[in-house]
Formats: sequence, C-alpha cells, structure tokens
Amino acid sequence: MDYPKLLAPGKINHLELKNRVVMTAMGVGLANHDGTASAKTLQYFKERAEGGVGLIITEYTRINEKDAIVSGEQLAMSQPKHVQAFQKVVKAVHQAGAKIFVQLHHPGRENVPLFPAVWPTSNRLAKIIPGYWRFFGKVMGNNDRSSLTDPRYYQFMNRFMKPLRAPSDVPAGLGFSPFGNFKIKPLTIAEIHDIETQFVAAAKRVQASGADGVELHAGHGYLLNQFLSPYTNIRTDDYGGNTENRARIVKEIIAGIRQHLGPNFPISVRLTVNEFYDKIGYPGQGITLAEGVKLAKLIEAYGADALNVTIANSDTQVLISEPVSYPLGWRQPLVKAIKAAVKIPVIAVGVIRTPQQAEEILKSGNQDFIGLARPLLADPLWVKKAEANTPQLINRCIGCLVCQESYEAGMLSGEPAICTVNPRAGHETEIPINAVKDGQKRPVVIIGAGPAGLTAARELALRDFEVTILEQSASTGGQVKLAERPPHKEKIAWSYLDLEAQARQAGVKIRLNTAASSELLKSYHPYAVLIATGGSAFKPNIPGATQDFVYTTTPILQGKVTFHNQKIVVVGSGMTGLETSELLVQQHNQVTIVEMADQIAPGVFAPNVWDVTERLKAGNVRYLTGRKLVAINDHTVTLIQQNHVRELLQADAVVLSLGVRHNVPLAKSWAGLVSKLVVIGDANRIGRIKDAIHAGFKAARNL
Repeated sequence: MDYPKLLAPGKINHLELKNRVVMTAMGVGLANHDGTASAKTLQYFKERAEGGVGLIITEYTRINEKDAIVSGEQLAMSQPKHVQAFQKVVKAVHQAGAKIFVQLHHPGRENVPLFPAVWPTSNRLAKIIPGYWRFFGKVMGNNDRSSLTDPRYYQFMNRFMKPLRAPSDVPAGLGFSPFGNFKIKPLTIAEIHDIETQFVAAAKRVQASGADGVELHAGHGYLLNQFLSPYTNIRTDDYGGNTENRARIVKEIIAGIRQHLGPNFPISVRLTVNEFYDKIGYPGQGITLAEGVKLAKLIEAYGADALNVTIANSDTQVLISEPVSYPLGWRQPLVKAIKAAVKIPVIAVGVIRTPQQAEEILKSGNQDFIGLARPLLADPLWVKKAEANTPQLINRCIGCLVCQESYEAGMLSGEPAICTVNPRAGHETEIPINAVKDGQKRPVVIIGAGPAGLTAARELALRDFEVTILEQSASTGGQVKLAERPPHKEKIAWSYLDLEAQARQAGVKIRLNTAASSELLKSYHPYAVLIATGGSAFKPNIPGATQDFVYTTTPILQGKVTFHNQKIVVVGSGMTGLETSELLVQQHNQVTIVEMADQIAPGVFAPNVWDVTERLKAGNVRYLTGRKLVAINDHTVTLIQQNHVRELLQADAVVLSLGVRHNVPLAKSWAGLVSKLVVIGDANRIGRIKDAIHAGFKAARNL
C-alpha cells in the first residue's frame, strides 16, 4: 500500500471508517428551496462516496426556518419532511461504502436580514404559485456581495426587516465581512434555550434519517463561534464572560444530544481555534490560538467525539478558503497545538492537495483524519486515484476561489457552486461522469495546448477519438504560463499540468514545437479540428503606446524585461495588472496603478483582490482610480479624471494591462479542410481559466 496511513481504517466514537479521508462541509447550493435534499444533492454526495472517501460531512444545514436560513439552496433538518428526503442520500452514501454526518448550523449575525424575512413566506407562495422560484431568482439573482455595501440595500433591510440575532450587539464588518451593515438584537436566555432545543431536535432528525453522526458548526464566525469568541460575546450573564460561560451553549447542546441520542452517536465539533484578527490589524483580539486550545479542551470534556479544526470568521473570511497564494499545509502548527491538547480524533483541512502530502501529515501525528473540501469538488475520485497509486491523474484544486465566488453569486439566483477544473461540479445529474465511447478512432486535431485544448483532448480521447494536439511552443499551458509567474501563483500551473497528464494517459498525442499549417492538417485527414490558440495581451490604439518604454504585461511576466528601482505606471487593475504590479514591487520598483473605474479591480472577486493588495501595501503602491489614459508622451502618462481635470505622471516605463485579443490567425483558411471546425477558449471568447476549461469540456462532449 502506497499510502498506509491515509488508507488505514479509523474510528470516531464507535463508528468505523474505512480510511482517514473526510470530506468536510462546503456550501454548494444543490438542495431544494425548502431545504430538502434534491436529486442533485444525492448525486453530488454519491459520487464523492463512490470516489472512496471514508466520511462525508454535509454542507451547513439549518436547524430552523425562522432565523437560521442563510442561503437559497441550503440543506435543512428543521422539519420532519427533511428526514425522508435525506434518507435517500444516506442510503446512496452507505451503499458506496462511506459514512455521513450532517453539519448543524445557525448563522447568527453572519447573515442578511432578507433571508429570515422572506424565506418562510416565499416557501408558502411557492406551494401555490407555479414557477415562483424562477421568478424569485430573476428578481433577486443580481444581488451579490457588492449589494451588501449599497446603502439603499442595507438601509431598506434595517428599516423594514427584523434585526439579526446574535449573542451580543456586535455587528460584523471590522475587517473583510460583507455583513457589517445590519442591526443586531442580542438573544435572550429563553431564546438561547430555544436554539439549543432546535439543535437537539435537528440531531434527532439526523439520526432518524439513518445518518451516522452530527457536526456542530462552531467555526467561521457563525452563531456558536460568536458565543465562543470574546470579541463577539460581551454578555454579562451565564452565557458570557469567561471561557466556560462563553462555551456553555455548546456544552448544553452536546448534553442534549447525548440525552436523546445516547452515548454512541458520534458528535463532531467544527471549531475555529484562531480568528486571526491580527491579520487585519487587531492583534490579540477574539479567539487566539491559546484561547482555541482552551476551547478544544473544554469541548472534549463536554463529550464531543471529534474536533474538526478550522480558523477565521467573516471579518477574516479570506482565510477560511485560502486563495492560491497560501502555501501547502500552512495551518499545521495550529492543528498540532490542538492535537497535543486533546485525546479525541482531530480532523483538519489546510491546503492539502496530494495523497503524499496527506500521508506525511498523518505520519507527523498532527492530526488523525485528513479533511478535504475543495479538492473533492475538483476531483471526486481523489481517493480512488490514491488507492490506484495514480496521484498524477488527480485534478488538484488550484485555490482560485471560483467555487466560493459562484456559490455566493448563486445564493439567491439558485445556481450551484462551480469549479474551475471540474466542469461537472454541481451538475452531476446533468452531465454523465463518463462520456459515451463513440469516437470510433476518428482523427481529431486540436491546435493549441492551453487549458481549453488539453481539456477537449482528454475528453475526446476518452470518447475513443484519435486525438493529436499541435502546439507551436516548447511546452503546454498557453497563457496560463504567464498567470503562474507572479509571486505565490505557482499552483495555478496545476490547471494545465494535471490536464496534460490526464490527456496523455487517455492516449492523446501532443506535438510540441509544431506550428499548424494547412498541409500538416491535411495529412491527418481529420474528422474535426478544434482551434484553441488562446489569446494574447495587446496595446490599444492610444497615442504613444508603441514607444519602446511601453509594454504589455507579457514580457514582464515572461521575465524577458525586468526593472529595478524604476517608476512604473501600470494601467489596468484587473488581477493581471495587480499581480504584475506585485512582481514589479518585488523587483524594488515604485508602482502606480491607474484604473478607469471608481474602484480597483472592478468585477473581480473581492477575496482575491484583498489577498494581493494586502501584500502590495509593503511596496507603497499608489492607486489612481477614476482616470482614463488618453496619451503617452516622452516618459509622461496623460490621464483625464472624471471631472475632466488633466493629470500628468512621470514614468520610466509604462505597463499596459488592458485586455486580451483572440489568436485565430489561420482559422478562415482551415475552414475548407474539414466539415467540423470548432473554436474554443480564448480563441473564441476571452475569459478566465474556468471559462477555457469549461468551453473545452463542452465542445468535446458535444462534438
């Protein structure tokens, strides 16, 4: 056995698990609007169970329909009707050889008043108005994270909707939280007891469904975490003050579950052991690791069977699902501290991406079970590939946060979370895991070995086509080879390295250093040709843009052009502009970023922006928003402000990050060579890595 620790059996309470891999909770938005498990829910969990995991923990599952609703397609265990639907999920998971816990949850202050205000009424309306939820999604689907900072939006909710409920009147918003504008009403002791009763009642329903255990969500800034934290809990009664009082609600919930469900029903607690307020400029505030260790010991003493160690809250949300910049296993010192303090099993996530890394962590003794969330969204067969000793074929999560971004965007519209590297994620019922083998060895040529071309090649080869990729450069990757060049972006390369390994395994022939020509294409007698030649940065038609001190981001990222101790003006603040600026700062340049919009990185997912701009602070980067570039003169950049004021900047060099254009130089001449000519990826429509991979997948499945 190549991973003896990882694939060894484990135990939580009396529950036997076949291996040490735990799929930890992750919101995906696949349940029905009333909280019942849907066919999508069933298939999603079934595939991960069939993929070999030992234990699945569901996404956060609400305990009531009054003030615990936090998302449109969130699972619930708040009513008897939720039991029967979930029984089907449990049965499918058990048949695949895995076990399943349900994570019980209440959001507290970490919510939007709209949900508890409209959801009960909406559920009633949906029963009598056909198509109600489609209408609701259209009306509300345009609201996203940015809407929560719109005064018109939150002032309306604060005026006409009930306040959020939490231990104390301490709103979120100190750091990164989007929930900082809403009124809070502290819970009374009677209401605390009601919530405890709801947790216990939900646990009883979980047991009735046949599920194997429960997990109490006491992390990520939700209600139980709010009680535990000395920052969010400033009560002066029995549920506030010292550590024991702040943990009282967890103690009483565990006691209630034990009383009703017996000593052998497993209880896990997902616990934030460090809120990391120091990361946003408030050291020593909230739950620090020392306090996290105290809480872990108490929760063990209260009767929990396992601790699922996590970090952060909504104020420090960027740490909950780390961006690509965070190193592998960076949470290990925290997990080690908790493991040293308790005797019950410890589960933990923390940028764990490969079976070998997981094996080494288990050997270290820092934790007992390997927690995987996003890695199993990216590849439901992660464990099977470990068992088969083919880890090189795993789709590794690249930490791009598209899953989180899409989940938040779909919380009202009804769309599920999606994954950059796995186009089937969230669509398991619609897209078969295996395509029909109908290629009949017909030849297909793909021009370009970026993510779109490699994805299409893999899928077509799996359909039994004879696939050849022609790539004019010396390696695969396309434009992603530039995206991996900025500091801390190395993992982005996995998006094409993994695809290349999978394509070669499927039988794809990849010819590097080979430019496509009409003669070469004719020699293959192709059934179809897919053009995946990508895109490239360009200089727009701006006066002075052709001067020799004006560059696109490409030569900077390639390392062909470097600067030291120079004044650089970067025009365009999308992620490419920001990340190129970070590389320039690393080379000790003074960087000014110019953006025509009113804010930096308009339309880019905020956690990714925050991740880079926090590091840019060390370089004293200057941001000029609301400026339009109109001309570049002799080392002078001319800008026009929104009030039409003219502004001149001195620059040793100018770097333009203003977009990408298609690379389809020979498409028209190839059209007559083959009956099926398909343009995919950036060659068809400029987008992100996700768009390229999904387009290649769709084209290959539909050919």
